[in-house]
Amino acid sequence: MATKKFNVTVNGTKYEVEVEEIKAAGSAPVASAPKAADPAPAPAPQAAASAPVAKAAAGAGEHSIDAPMPGKVIKLVASEGQAVKAGEVILILEAMKMQNEITADTDGTLKKFNVAAGQSVKAHESLAIIG
Repeated sequence: MATKKFNVTVNGTKYEVEVEEIKAAGSAPVASAPKAADPAPAPAPQAAASAPVAKAAAGAGEHSIDAPMPGKVIKLVASEGQAVKAGEVILILEAMKMQNEITADTDGTLKKFNVAAGQSVKAHESLAIIG
């Protein structure tokens, strides 16, 4: 007898189901008991930073370096007021147990960090201002 596997979502919970086709006359296919699929990982709780950082918006001639994904700032590599070149690492962001180097996307001066080491950030949140 042939079995087929299907993924089914019920009320936001994903299940993997196996369906066995029965060739007997007048019988309908019978589904086996569903097994819960691996649930999607819950978002990491927002950890409080050791010192709150005042968020600064990019002004004229400045632009923001934003977080490409949610994660936790591990280390600020550059310092405020430092001249940076495009591609130079400004901070390390840990996401999904990997350390990601966040780099300057243009030459300029690192005007302000909007985060501190140990702070959790959301995707697209401003990390630093370069002008």
